[in-house]
Amino acid sequence: MRKSLLGLAVATTLLSAVAHAEMANYAIDPSHTFVSFEIGHFGTSTNRGRFDKKEGTVQFDRTGKSGKVDVSVDAASINTGFASFEKHLRSPDLFDAEKYPTIKFASDKFVFDGDKVTEVQGNLTLLGKTLPVTLKANQFNCYQSPQSKREVCGGDFDATIDRTAFGMDYGIKWGFPKNVRMIVQIEAVKQ
Repeated sequence: MRKSLLGLAVATTLLSAVAHAEMANYAIDPSHTFVSFEIGHFGTSTNRGRFDKKEGTVQFDRTGKSGKVDVSVDAASINTGFASFEKHLRSPDLFDAEKYPTIKFASDKFVFDGDKVTEVQGNLTLLGKTLPVTLKANQFNCYQSPQSKREVCGGDFDATIDRTAFGMDYGIKWGFPKNVRMIVQIEAVKQ
């Protein structure tokens, strides 16, 4: 009798853990999500830009230590503060926004250290080419929003990519660097 009660208790605990280990769905909050880049300019300064239109979803299971993310960025929404620079960035020389209107990052692998997300490993699609990219988490947290009364999770992430691997070769022969730093600040609201 004691063995069966112990077995029942273990089974109930395991079933309870499985039931609680479910992915929660989150929608990206565009007012707290920014996708930007930095690239050196002839070794003197850093050119920066951001994309104003982005959308996506996150699935997150803190207990099961897993997650998924799917973020799309409108390439034509690039913003640097200078119209002529933005026009060139949208051109076929660089982002070719007319031919490739969407930049996408998708992942189904979150890496944890304890309870904290440290990396999101996924695939970046840029100029029609998809390659693996790992976003490193500089900080990550979830909190109960006093405004929405819902859980919000997010953090600051970055990665350095070789733009030439995606076919973005403009300026290389003049000495522009091939490495670009991507910075992704994201907050997503539980649905």
